[in-house]
Amino acid sequence: MWPRAIVLLGTGKVGSALARQLVAQGLPLQWLWNRSEPAVQALADDLQLNWTTDLSELPAEADLYILAVRDDALPPLAAALARQLDKGALVVHTSGATPSAVLGAHFPHFGVFYPLQTFSPGREPDFHQVPLCVHAANDTDLVCLEQLAQRLSERVAVVDDRQRAILHVAAVFTNNFTNYLQHISQAILTDAGLATDLLQPLLQETIAKLDVLSPEQAQTGPAIRGDQATIERHLAWLAQYPEWREIYRLLSEGIERM
Repeated sequence: MWPRAIVLLGTGKVGSALARQLVAQGLPLQWLWNRSEPAVQALADDLQLNWTTDLSELPAEADLYILAVRDDALPPLAAALARQLDKGALVVHTSGATPSAVLGAHFPHFGVFYPLQTFSPGREPDFHQVPLCVHAANDTDLVCLEQLAQRLSERVAVVDDRQRAILHVAAVFTNNFTNYLQHISQAILTDAGLATDLLQPLLQETIAKLDVLSPEQAQTGPAIRGDQATIERHLAWLAQYPEWREIYRLLSEGIERM
């Protein structure tokens, strides 16, 4: 049954979450690699896996190599691995932003295994609900990746490089920008001597209602109402925070056009 042996390179937030899920589902993850010895050793000891910081110590005959490293680390890592792996190995990366061609330049069997989720220390999202976006250079490898993904998650999608790049842009809006806006909100409250948890129920309801309403149906606030008087008062108060004032203005204008 494929795969008979998996090697995971990179034990950061994504790699660690993926390693834990592979082991939890009884899949044959055998080796971990990372440049930092403390990080890889701690995870390997916890999961009872082989580990190394030396690429040359990795087995060359595994079926699947998963590269869960920073985007800028992919090209040199792929080039280094290409000098030692069997040509039949399937090599994939977990990046949302990097084209699969970064691997195709070195390996005949290559693809992408992209978990569309945010991973943070101390937080373990339900991996069964994490969308896994897969792509491969040929149909046989794609079927293999789909089957593997289905062992890990209930939400598997075949997404090519172009689609994944677009998906990554949308994900930045959904996750990164939303989180940054919470940073602004909390900073405003902190500066005013107010408790930041006052906004928590509002944030939770904002997210929850998107399960049943479209963003257009769920939108509230002065901009969607056309309440220019309130907007102008807010902008005047935000003059003390010029950068945030500009964000407020741009977002309000966008909401008015919804």
